Amino acid sequence: MDEITMEIEKLNLWYGDNQALIDVTMPVRKNKITALIGPSGCGKSTLIRCMNRMNDLVDGCRVEGKMLYHGQNIYDKDADVMALRKRIGMIFQKPNPFPMSIRDNITYGPKIHGITKQDELDEIVERSLKQAVLWEEAKDRLDQSAFSLSGGQQQRLCIARTLSINPEVILMDEPTSALDPIATAKIEDLAVELQKDYTVVIVTHNMQQAARISDFTGFMYLGKMIEFGDTEKIFNKPSDELTERYITGRFG
Repeated sequence: MDEITMEIEKLNLWYGDNQALIDVTMPVRKNKITALIGPSGCGKSTLIRCMNRMNDLVDGCRVEGKMLYHGQNIYDKDADVMALRKRIGMIFQKPNPFPMSIRDNITYGPKIHGITKQDELDEIVERSLKQAVLWEEAKDRLDQSAFSLSGGQQQRLCIARTLSINPEVILMDEPTSALDPIATAKIEDLAVELQKDYTVVIVTHNMQQAARISDFTGFMYLGKMIEFGDTEKIFNKPSDELTERYITGRFG
């Protein structure tokens, strides 16, 4: 059995009086791509934002249950949230480069974590851009604004920025929803390449995307994990009628 990086056990989350996650249980396996699918508002993004405690930033958010990362509950009172976010990076729906140069976008995180030597920073810039398959397109314009890049390039820059601080897990919240088909294909290829070295969790509305690139898929509906398992089984022989109706487009 594949090694488990994260284990979610009966996770419940409320925004004020509104319960957004209900008894969610699922594993996240090392060096695999796990996709979360389901209709809008079903809790997919809320769930991955729990994985690096991004929901801490939302007023009135309350979490119960366990989210174990290498056996430690990240919601324990003494958990180091800054260290956690260094290990578990996030890519958002729309590219969000910082208003600075391509180079400074990549070196921002390493500098915060105390890396100051220029040769070391240069090495991180090259490594991260190569991993994000952006080096050839950006190497001659590192001091230009990140906003000079196309949308797809900006999203790969954001991935490179995440990689610059050596995470273990990469969370992707609908990373291709704002991109054209060509840029989408590049991000999908990149996700598959990254799983050799990283564990990837991706939220997607695109079921074909989940079927193409993920090893495991979870189908969520109204805050609950309806079904979780091997992607091939979920798409070809789901156990739950609700899953089958969603996948075959007979939903609602």
